[in-house]
Amino acid sequence: MKQKLMIGAGAVVLLGLAAMLAITSPCGTCSLKAERTGPAPAAQSAPDVQRKLPLLLELGSTRCIPCRMMEPVLDQLSKEYSKAFEVKFVDVWLKENVAVARKHNVQAIPTQIFLDPNGKELWRHVGFMPKEDILAKWKELGYSVQISERIPEETNF
Repeated sequence: MKQKLMIGAGAVVLLGLAAMLAITSPCGTCSLKAERTGPAPAAQSAPDVQRKLPLLLELGSTRCIPCRMMEPVLDQLSKEYSKAFEVKFVDVWLKENVAVARKHNVQAIPTQIFLDPNGKELWRHVGFMPKEDILAKWKELGYSVQISERIPEETNF
């Protein structure tokens, strides 16, 4: 009886892990294939969020290599363009953030979601996205992306 109970409990744990991995599959771009898509269905807007600036929402993980490649890009954008748009990173592999991944229908990471100031999704991209492409997309979406603060280039001596 005890052995059957342990096997049953193990199966429940494995099913739970499989469900979690289906939502936050490791590095959707580990195949090194980036996917560009338009906005998600209308249900993906976030009307409960009120802000003055549009938002670049990065859904990824600190343990995913393409996501880690995005880290310096996001840091630069958040500093240089702080008056043009907000930048937010959410680690969807953390248990407390799984609901965020579900809410935004994240199938692979990293996923960048461009949201208007009311939280409505304008466009999304899956995979690494260079800084220049992010800025070009904001312009294409009709937003002025004037630099707020120039960050000096790092020099290695």
